[in-house]
Amino acid sequence: MAVSTTAATLVALAVWGASGGWPQAGMVLTASGILFVVGFFDDRLRLTPLTKLVATLVVGAFVLFGLVVVAHAIVPWWQTIVLVVWYAGVVHAFNLLDNMDGLAGGVALAAVLGLSVLFGGVLGPDFAVALMAVAGAIAGFLVWNVKPARLFMGDCGSLFLGSVVAGTSLAVLVRPGGSLLFDALILVLVLVVPLLDTSFVLVVRRLAGRAATRGGTDHVSHRLVSLGLSERASVATLYGVAVAGSATAWLMHANGLARMPVAALFLVAIVLGGVYLARVPAYDGEDFQALQKASFAPFLRDITFRWHAIEMLLDVVVIATVLYGSYRLRFEGEALDNFLPMFTLSLPVILGCKLLALHVAGVYDRMWWSFSLHDLFAIVRGVLLGSVASIFAAAYFYRFERFSRGVFLIDAALLTLALVGVRASFRVMGEAAALGNTRANRALIYGAGSAGQLLVREMRANREWNLTPVAFLDDDEAKLRRRLMGVPVRGGADTLEWVLERYRIGEVVFSTAAIDAGREAQVRETCASRQIRVRRFRLEISE
Repeated sequence: MAVSTTAATLVALAVWGASGGWPQAGMVLTASGILFVVGFFDDRLRLTPLTKLVATLVVGAFVLFGLVVVAHAIVPWWQTIVLVVWYAGVVHAFNLLDNMDGLAGGVALAAVLGLSVLFGGVLGPDFAVALMAVAGAIAGFLVWNVKPARLFMGDCGSLFLGSVVAGTSLAVLVRPGGSLLFDALILVLVLVVPLLDTSFVLVVRRLAGRAATRGGTDHVSHRLVSLGLSERASVATLYGVAVAGSATAWLMHANGLARMPVAALFLVAIVLGGVYLARVPAYDGEDFQALQKASFAPFLRDITFRWHAIEMLLDVVVIATVLYGSYRLRFEGEALDNFLPMFTLSLPVILGCKLLALHVAGVYDRMWWSFSLHDLFAIVRGVLLGSVASIFAAAYFYRFERFSRGVFLIDAALLTLALVGVRASFRVMGEAAALGNTRANRALIYGAGSAGQLLVREMRANREWNLTPVAFLDDDEAKLRRRLMGVPVRGGADTLEWVLERYRIGEVVFSTAAIDAGREAQVRETCASRQIRVRRFRLEISE
């Protein structure tokens, strides 16, 4: 990585010097070269985390100073502090992200290309050339860095790439005519993976009572592997999140606040994914240990598990976002300007009505990871009750002036879909993780009846079993070539050998006792010849 990044730096600096344009790109690349040297010494001498933090803060302060001077910008003192910390945070986020073959390089490539597409025009040709040179270096490096890696990035490479991205983001935030908050949101979307990983690690380590600088296999990528994904699949998943973040940022950049609902829902999905991954054990039973020992732990547990505070907070975001999106779908132009002020004015009342309705409907009495048809009915009841209450509130407080029945209809439909998606997310992620578990035994279930379907649910929910259901066998011809719980029914006992070979079965489980003794003996004999384990699932109630 040292050779490729240094070559990219030299090429970009040479073009910068020849172009005679803005010097901002040269400042950013020079600062990145300095941090490359810091990383080089860290790889050789193992610098302390404090030394690297000080180095990035100092370099960030000088980069910000140079960018502000060249741009003739005026930055308040508090923004200066925030931006310097932001620079150091982004640099170290990429440093921490270098925990799996190909991960940091691929995410950096997505970020560099995203910044080039979104801001290359406003930052000038120097930045565009510099970013594309770095992107080319990363692409060439990734050929040798994906698993199994033959080249490794090291701290010199991760600090360099982090500095390029962080310095470019500073240039975006201090440029004349820019909108600080809007541009910051765009940057958060582009950098969603490194920011998510760093925030996630800092929070869960703190909750476990571990030092933030203490390394370990507790990053987002590691927890995806703990769920059963291969390292390649884990890295590819995070690549997908990075690309989705850049795509959402492009929508926001091209359409302004009109695409705010899309960005909000994307960030809600990221939060849900983080909450789900936090439940994956990583500290040998010490997860959340510090939180459990805190004096306020009983109170916090009561809020979290009885009052479902996290669900309610997410619902506040979802309700407001969906209502705003409904106005955008229903109106445009002057009509939107006429009706949208009532959205802002009435939002507190509508939020209160809808949250109360969801509570009355029993939505907050249910658990996410066991989402079922009964939960769907509760959500539908809550949304309908909330919509009716909101209409009456609008009529009572505002005489329904500048309100639209069409907005409430669109809102009810979209809110139902959004709440179902949020509630079902844990179950969907759990089942997806079970299906993608490359380390679990691939299980063949004999018997596709109700007990077999219950067994599929339990295999996917209970990771301790280490089983992934991949196929059914059943002697009922009516079930052939169908899929139950997403698992195909591949025939009866006569297709056993083909199924064992085709699906690389590691274990066979009988889900029913209603099977001919001779047929069961035949199955056990065939599996014994292939050294495949056979077990029986029993469901009974006993005293």
